[in-house]
Amino acid sequence: MQVQGEQPPAVGRAVRLESFGGPEVLDVREVPAPQAGPGQVRVRVTAAGLNPMDWIMTADADTAARFGLAPPAGFGTDYAGAVDQVGDGVTGFAPGDRVFGGALSRAVADFVVVHAGGETAADEAHHTPDGVDDRTAAALTIAGRTASAALAAVAPGPDDTVLIGGAGGGVGVFAVQLARIAGARVIGTGSAASAGHLRDLGAEPVAYGDGLADRVRALAPGGVTAAIDLHGVETVHAARRLGVPDGRICTIAAQVDGVAAANGANAAPGALEEIARLVAARRLRVPIAAAFPIGQIRRAVEVQAARHVQGKVVIDL
Repeated sequence: MQVQGEQPPAVGRAVRLESFGGPEVLDVREVPAPQAGPGQVRVRVTAAGLNPMDWIMTADADTAARFGLAPPAGFGTDYAGAVDQVGDGVTGFAPGDRVFGGALSRAVADFVVVHAGGETAADEAHHTPDGVDDRTAAALTIAGRTASAALAAVAPGPDDTVLIGGAGGGVGVFAVQLARIAGARVIGTGSAASAGHLRDLGAEPVAYGDGLADRVRALAPGGVTAAIDLHGVETVHAARRLGVPDGRICTIAAQVDGVAAANGANAAPGALEEIARLVAARRLRVPIAAAFPIGQIRRAVEVQAARHVQGKVVIDL
């Protein structure tokens, strides 16, 4: 179904890659506009959020294959926009509805088609709450789901002091604030330049690197009770030195024997909608570190991949 009085677009822009590699393989192409089939909606995308997984899974053929990708392929997963076409059998969505969600490796495009009932970041649509702008909505799906799953793995509460490694990054923005909403004290690792950013999120900053466990012990002589490592394994090792049991340690970017590993696919049903509600209620904020037009996709990926941004990188369409 199309919005009455409008002609369906025949083409749209999309970021495409013909071979796997770095930002240099990304190009903006004019492609046929996809059409919504039964059970699907088409979204006119206005913003697409970038995540480390976007460039990691398109960096080489072996990694891409683990995600079911082969060239030619699109790029990006998080999107926000408005429904402009509804397929047969769809209920709950109508043309003009503002939506956000995930479209695996195809979100940086004028149009994406997703299943209206989808429940995974690879293929989903959710109503965007009033009070949440499209740039912010486009930054929620992967990082929000991942942070929610990681928090669920360690279940922080008011009696906890949680150490979060890589707290200033895209997932850290959510993890710190969700832990604080749960009532926990949060100590977040980062660079000296990120200290103010971490304080703004509600974390007590501590420098990463050699001696991390000693610095955390000085900040929290009463002990640390849970830990989440959002970058590698440094925080896992520090947490173990501080006496945190493996059952209350979680990683997202590494595998450590005895320690839970979380990702967005593990998020509980409704987790993403709850995060959006918290944003709408101004209980959780999503810093947008940088926004680029689609024509600057290569530069945007370079900035995001450098891992020094304090918040999220978004593409405007």
